[in-house]
Amino acid sequence: MIEMKVFGLALDEDSQVPVLILKDREEKTVLPIWIGAMEAMAISLALNEVKLPRPMTHDLLLNTIHDLGGSVASVSITSLSEGTYYAEIEVDVRGERKRIDSRPSDAIALALRAEVSILVAHGVFEQMAAEGKTTGSVVAFGAEDADKWTEILEKFTNDETKYKM
Repeated sequence: MIEMKVFGLALDEDSQVPVLILKDREEKTVLPIWIGAMEAMAISLALNEVKLPRPMTHDLLLNTIHDLGGSVASVSITSLSEGTYYAEIEVDVRGERKRIDSRPSDAIALALRAEVSILVAHGVFEQMAAEGKTTGSVVAFGAEDADKWTEILEKFTNDETKYKM
């Protein structure tokens, strides 16, 4: 497994779909993951440390795990198949490790809130190369562009954010 960090969110200029950008610690390896607008907003809230008066879904999941005596140990992007990434959330419950199937965007939104490692299997990069995945035409937004990013995300509807689930 390769430990990655969230480099930021971007926008695919061709499809106008949000892209989550992960980079390894040395910033030599990049993993772009096309995600939905709502998932991008959940990740953006965590990245910008926005505190809301009521828990959002990922906050609720983290609170539930904690209230049941567990803790999130890490999240892993485990595979790529036919253009769809697969992930798992590793939870420690009283010394026993459990793995929960997840979409990568949800796992990463949870990892950011729990402040745990984001891991990617070596095979994912091999599969990316085999499937010819590229970053396409992606425009990145930094922290200083948070307002612009929020404005773009608010324009999306469910019909405009088609991706495999």
